[in-house]
Amino acid sequence: MADHTATAFWTLAPGHGELRQEPLPIPGEGQVRVRARYGAVSRGTEALVFQGRVPESEWRRMRAPFQAGDFPWPVKYGYVSVGVVEAGPEALVGREVFCLHPHQDRYVVPAAAVTPLPAGLPAARAVLAANLETAINGCWDAEPRVGDRIAVIGAGVVGALVAWLCAAIPGTRVRLVDVAPGRAELARALGVGFCLADEAPGDNDLVVHASGNPAGLRQALALAGDEARLVEMSWYGDREASLPLGEAFHSRRLRLVGSQVGRLPAERTPRWDHRRRLALALELLGDPRLDALISGESDFHELPVLMPRLAAGAGEVLCHRLRYPDPA
Repeated sequence: MADHTATAFWTLAPGHGELRQEPLPIPGEGQVRVRARYGAVSRGTEALVFQGRVPESEWRRMRAPFQAGDFPWPVKYGYVSVGVVEAGPEALVGREVFCLHPHQDRYVVPAAAVTPLPAGLPAARAVLAANLETAINGCWDAEPRVGDRIAVIGAGVVGALVAWLCAAIPGTRVRLVDVAPGRAELARALGVGFCLADEAPGDNDLVVHASGNPAGLRQALALAGDEARLVEMSWYGDREASLPLGEAFHSRRLRLVGSQVGRLPAERTPRWDHRRRLALALELLGDPRLDALISGESDFHELPVLMPRLAAGAGEVLCHRLRYPDPA
């Protein structure tokens, strides 16, 4: 019976989820069956989904690949799964792969939906791939340049990854900005500068906001230099964000750009697609310093009890890794 069933996590009401058994189909032509090894939960979109804070206007756009159910609930949601192909095309059987799939111990998907991990990339670190894709897209939208002064507000997973990517550009002066002093250790591990919010330098060429707090976006306006670019990477769900656009926003000719991982920048689309972007993210994850972004690990079966704490863990949770049991 175990070969024909899977266990998946479902959100049933705001702040409440459970594990459910469901049928596991037999793989057909061009499909693979994957046994999950690791997953991950990071504070951001998943927390808003779990808390029932996805506005009705975004129910269609917010659907995840292989999501089951409809917003607001019950819904099977998630987008990080690293596993081993158990059945399917011979070239993939036995390979470790990444898939944008909800939290589930085994699943069947088209072979094109999985991406093999590069040689040498630990499966445990590959759970950061979706966040790194978001950061890559944010950097494309931000267009950092050699020598830029850059402030990244919000030292969560995405903000920290954006700062790490920008710091690799020669001559840049990058500051990762946060209200929590403890995030200085994360910045040091990633090799980027850090400062507290009330110490952040102004007159930046580029400001990226990723704190998820409207107060951080207001500070981003203050830290931007004249004619600077400001990229908003936070998504607030059903919350509103008020901005002082009646002050010096217009006279300083600031540019406010929205960034969202679901769509590639227009100038990239003739040459890039989501699969190429994911392959790049997996390649970049070869840097062992990125292990600093994993703030904890738990067993998958603990998720119903764990998820409320993760969703409320502002300032504490980065990327929380889920560990799936090995086959008996």
